[in-house]
Amino acid sequence: MSEERDWFKESLELHKKYGGKLEVLPRVPISGLEAFSIWYTPGVAEPSRAISKDPDLSFELTNRWNTIAVVSDGTRVLGLGNIGPEGALPVMEGKALIFKFLGGVDAFPLVHRARSIEAFLNLLEMIEPSFGGINLEDIESPKCFTILEEAQKRLEIPIWHDDQQGTTAATLAGLINATKIVGKEFKNCRYVLFGAGASNIPLYRLLRKMGVDAGNIVMIDSKGVLHPDRKDIDKLFLSHPWKYRVAVETQGGGLKVTDPLEKAFEDADVLVAASRPGPGIIKKKWVSLMAKDAIVFAMANPVPEIWPWEAKEAGARIVATGRSDFPNQVNNSLVFPAMFRGLLDVRAKAVYDETLIAASKELAKYAEERGINEDYIIPTMDEWESYARVAAAVASETVSLGLARKTTTYNEELVRAREIIGGARERWRKLWDAGLLKPVIK
Repeated sequence: MSEERDWFKESLELHKKYGGKLEVLPRVPISGLEAFSIWYTPGVAEPSRAISKDPDLSFELTNRWNTIAVVSDGTRVLGLGNIGPEGALPVMEGKALIFKFLGGVDAFPLVHRARSIEAFLNLLEMIEPSFGGINLEDIESPKCFTILEEAQKRLEIPIWHDDQQGTTAATLAGLINATKIVGKEFKNCRYVLFGAGASNIPLYRLLRKMGVDAGNIVMIDSKGVLHPDRKDIDKLFLSHPWKYRVAVETQGGGLKVTDPLEKAFEDADVLVAASRPGPGIIKKKWVSLMAKDAIVFAMANPVPEIWPWEAKEAGARIVATGRSDFPNQVNNSLVFPAMFRGLLDVRAKAVYDETLIAASKELAKYAEERGINEDYIIPTMDEWESYARVAAAVASETVSLGLARKTTTYNEELVRAREIIGGARERWRKLWDAGLLKPVIK
């Protein structure tokens, strides 16, 4: 058996070799120094004058139309915790790389030391004129909820927190198809959401908007089922109003506050675990208590809360994880590049839950058309066409919601998205073929 690759050592060596993952290249032709009379002084004065009279022209006359910031304070980096802004920078660079390669989006990493919520929000307001959207990343909970909600109120560009919205949209897409395969009505299923953090809180909200009754949802945090009779419910009202809202609306999913935790799993159709790395966080016994043809999403990385084969041994019919080496990888990378492609192409002012649902349905539809089965409920990251399809759904939904500065149709955006995403990959290929990108030599 071949020796397993040491990804950590290899990554460190290659980051040092390449000096990071990104650089800036010109978009315009430069045939000689005279070109700068157009792109810089004196010619640049005219687009500047035009934009000063109509700021929305910045989306037409500058790279703002295709540029977002990936913003983080480094307080909750996946798998690493609070490692600070400098420590978070390689992760934000990697995110920007995925944005470009999968969505054709120019994304700039921006890490900072603004620790208070108000300072963070002030920073976002100050940088707004440079960007067509903001991708918030790796922010501790519950601060991340407040920042997202307040920034969405204050700014007139889409504000997106990928740990919340991206993961949620990908999960919803997988659930739509998983319930179809097992022959269950999505809105009539009983759901257990194990973990009450950045992904399951918004998933609860989307499940409700998809018609699931609050009484058919149980959410579990580190202290047990969120229930209005819990001893800490008054404290949650002040410290975590999002958990409080779930507890009050669901009434603990019909459970008694004194019931043992395993009671939550009895006859449940769907389990979505988004908590902490396992294995052994979700017990086989709990899965065995679920309804026939149960669906289990164990999303923790790098090790899921329960191994897929253990979940299947316990009776689950469909299992999904966040890992690429297991079937049914539910990854937010399937969503955020396409989401911003669609939002940017219509110069969106905001992104609503309805947009997330439209993206999830399109992602699910793409997989269904290719032939869903127990090991294929959602597209993989190398199915390029799915990104253009989702971008088209996002753009058309944004227009219908009245959030677009520029109108388009699904078909028009599909053509545009294919061209932009394909162009980004083609430019990379030409740089590679020309020897302008150094190959990895081991």
